[in-house]
Amino acid sequence: MTRRISRYLCIVCMLLYTGTCFAVAPKVVKTIPENSDMNVKPGMVKVRIFFDQDMTQGNNYSITGGGENFPKIIGKPQWSGNRVIFFTARLQPNHEYEFGINSPSYKGFKNIRGEPAEIYSVYFKTTGGEGAVNDANGQSEQLIQEQNKAAIEELKEAIRKQYSYYDLKKVDWDAEFAQYEKRMVNAKTPEEFARVAGQVLAKAKDKHIWLTVDDKHIPAYVNPVTPNADFRLLPRLVPNFKKHNTIVCTGQFPDGIGYILIDSWSAKDENEFEPLYAALKDFANAPGLIIDVRGNSGGSETIAQKFAGCFVDKNVVYAKHVYIEPDKTGGFSDVRERSLQPTENGPRYRGKIAVLTGPVVISSCESFVLMMKQVPGCLIIGEPTQGSSGNPKPHTLSNGVTVYLPSWKDLLLDGTCLEGKGIQPDILVKMSSDKDSAQDDVLEAAIKALRKK
Repeated sequence: MTRRISRYLCIVCMLLYTGTCFAVAPKVVKTIPENSDMNVKPGMVKVRIFFDQDMTQGNNYSITGGGENFPKIIGKPQWSGNRVIFFTARLQPNHEYEFGINSPSYKGFKNIRGEPAEIYSVYFKTTGGEGAVNDANGQSEQLIQEQNKAAIEELKEAIRKQYSYYDLKKVDWDAEFAQYEKRMVNAKTPEEFARVAGQVLAKAKDKHIWLTVDDKHIPAYVNPVTPNADFRLLPRLVPNFKKHNTIVCTGQFPDGIGYILIDSWSAKDENEFEPLYAALKDFANAPGLIIDVRGNSGGSETIAQKFAGCFVDKNVVYAKHVYIEPDKTGGFSDVRERSLQPTENGPRYRGKIAVLTGPVVISSCESFVLMMKQVPGCLIIGEPTQGSSGNPKPHTLSNGVTVYLPSWKDLLLDGTCLEGKGIQPDILVKMSSDKDSAQDDVLEAAIKALRKK
């Protein structure tokens, strides 16, 4: 019996050893433009790299090189399937280009087993272009129009297959593109194209759609919303009001009720949120707590989770979502749940809470409101939130314009879509229409609710 087990272990070891020794590192099998191609058209070119096996995706890549022969990459490289990565590059006429896949120092390209791809160099040269040159990059009018036409078709395809609210928005996209197509084709620069395309995309009335050109942000739908708060009054209305930074303000009423204003869930430095946790420690024994997010239009849902986790003792589901998956039946992933868990080593508050909301609240701040709805003893007071969440993803077009489109449908716990619906408050309070009013009706309603026994 012992001999049989020993023989079995020996065979297993040999198989493991063999698998390790003969594992083949991934390698590039093809590029577009092809390696050593001496007749590549200048302008905006989509460069594709094909591997011989499935690769780790996300931001795992090393496109190496530099200097005047390194192509100017527009936007970020993107994966198309498991074996193809592509990026858009602006190529000048009569120019030699060279870049590498991995290097001795940089090995970002790896297969799904974590093995780095073989080092590979790509070289090609552009032609002189055709037609009259009319822009600073040496591109002909004909070439620019060809790129714009290709970009229009790519944009149409992205909206149809990659825009998660395509069916919900009920936009006649064919009619809208027909109205603006001539202007997009004749656009002299990527920025001009993007601004016209933005007028088309604005028809969706979706704040989570925008465009970029060379890192310049170009919005599509702009719809300023009037907040249900006069923030200039708060320092007078909230005793002991203190502005800690551009994001966090705190105060405390004479009877001990605490006040925290959170203007955003986004910051260059996460330490800007530290006053939140210091305030929670100070308010640990407060009879009530007001959390004011009426001016908060989102940011990082992860940061919002960390703060909201200070108010729960166990994991709770607060929202659901589905991701766009064009190749799947129905076009979406299975429904996934998002959970809030207690913040480890965070301060705790278990008193009564009032969260102040309104029409400015969108995106990740709406997720925060949904989290707080799962907190025992918490009331949502004010006006409905805006109902806008997208988790946008980039799609780079042939002319160097990148369009960001929502990639998911954010769902409430009952499975209905948040988009265009928003979150209803537990206590509806509208601000006074009197512009000269020196009171805050929503704040007063929260104080009254918290003082009830």
